Amino acid sequence: MAALRKLAITGKGGVGKTTLAALLAYIYAQRGRTVIAVDADPAGGLAGALGVPPELAEKLTPIAEMEDLIYERTGAKPGSYGGFFSLSPRVDDIPDRFSISHRGVRLLKLGTIEAGGSGCMCPENALLRALVTHLLLYRDEMMIMDMEAGVEHLGRATAQAVDVMLVVVEPGRRSLEVADLIRELAEDLGLKRLYAVGNKVRSEKDRAFIAEHSPVPIIGYLSANPRIIEADLDGVAVFEAAPEAVAEAEAIAAALEQEA
Repeated sequence: MAALRKLAITGKGGVGKTTLAALLAYIYAQRGRTVIAVDADPAGGLAGALGVPPELAEKLTPIAEMEDLIYERTGAKPGSYGGFFSLSPRVDDIPDRFSISHRGVRLLKLGTIEAGGSGCMCPENALLRALVTHLLLYRDEMMIMDMEAGVEHLGRATAQAVDVMLVVVEPGRRSLEVADLIRELAEDLGLKRLYAVGNKVRSEKDRAFIAEHSPVPIIGYLSANPRIIEADLDGVAVFEAAPEAVAEAEAIAAALEQEA
């Protein structure tokens, strides 16, 4: 049975993608895996969910905002359109040079990337796409990517390198409608292994609602937990503040390994 190596997490904004990404990152790190957590959600707060101290988090600059690096690697200034620049810039050193490490997890923040269908051909987009391709195809560590609500960071060449995509949903029709849109996009890219995680579950009724309406198979649940909210307010790692959520995330990780 092949070990799970590349995991992408997506879903509607606010459903708890980042919480799940942080929990799984620490679980795999505790198991002795080399873990890189990739914050690919422009509104994401993966550093906070991982409990990264503020003074360390300040050293983490989104790659999309590194104007000198973008110019150096692509030959064009960020924001420029229509000119000549490299579509295959060097990116192999970026994950180690521009990430931070905390409690066994390496964290890299991508920043904003234009949607795949927008027609954007700009140097920062070229650099980020090359970086995602490198992370998925050419690095061996366990990668957990916290994405925005979609598959914008993936193209046809890289989607099939994702071992599993998890769509986080909550007990609500809008969340499940977004999950269905994500399913369609993922299928278009040839991404075959797609599962849902039900989050913020308060009762068996919530669990039954998600089970009945989810457009993709469900691999696990996370209960509604006030300690997760308190962890965010206090700047504490979810992993430390909510042991019940850790146990539920461990069950999800075990189910993923069974499917690997």
